[in-house]
Amino acid sequence: MTATISVINQKGGVGKTTTVINLAASLSILGQNNLVIDLDPQGNATTGFGKSNSDEDKNIYNLLIKKISLGKVIQKTNIQNLDIIGSHVNLSGLEVETANDSKRAFVLKEILSSEKSGLLKKYDNIFIDCPPSLSLLTIMSLVASDELLVPLQTEFFALEGITQLVKTIDRIKENLNPQLSIRGILLTMFDKRNKLSTEVDKEARNYFKDKVYQTVIQRNVRLSEAPSHGLPCVIYDKNCVGSKSYLKLAEEFKKKVTLRAQHESY
Repeated sequence: MTATISVINQKGGVGKTTTVINLAASLSILGQNNLVIDLDPQGNATTGFGKSNSDEDKNIYNLLIKKISLGKVIQKTNIQNLDIIGSHVNLSGLEVETANDSKRAFVLKEILSSEKSGLLKKYDNIFIDCPPSLSLLTIMSLVASDELLVPLQTEFFALEGITQLVKTIDRIKENLNPQLSIRGILLTMFDKRNKLSTEVDKEARNYFKDKVYQTVIQRNVRLSEAPSHGLPCVIYDKNCVGSKSYLKLAEEFKKKVTLRAQHESY
């Protein structure tokens, strides 16, 4: 079954797009088929794969306003088994444009659901890169998703922000998508020399228990360099600390799915 996973945190700069790009690329390297949907008007996931975020035709905005079909909007990246639906700045106006549409939160879900057993069947995962806010686009993504992956920066206010996010998730579950669940919490920008990083790590594991991935993503300059070359870090410099962390995360990600499938079949 194809899993649709929103990578979400309403706080910016927590490594959300970096996680989408490098986890999807790592899973593709490990042989899975992945689709990335860039739902952030900034379009950083799109440029991070070396694609243009000003393509007037093939973009998620045109798909959401039904100007282009799903089959035509999907683009191949330079990585085998990895495709993308790129972003466009027009996305930022969608909330105002659809103000009178009572069903607007379900638009993305309907598009994806209609092709889950067709065009999208070949993908193991569909990753949605959400904007860093709790806007209409984020709600659309939560309604369309099966699960969430939450990157959590190991810093002072991190856990405070996540309680607000958990409340939003609960509201969405109650009113719009009862099946939604948290797949995992990923600790990012970890600095082992910093006592605070270790404290946040401990607190997050106490609070979210086994939802927190064992793999942590350490602070690494190569991770922030790679997007300017239009490449995931795991391709740009596969031997750096950041790349090794994301490849390790991909292994853990796959293993958890396998364990869960075995558990459910008993």
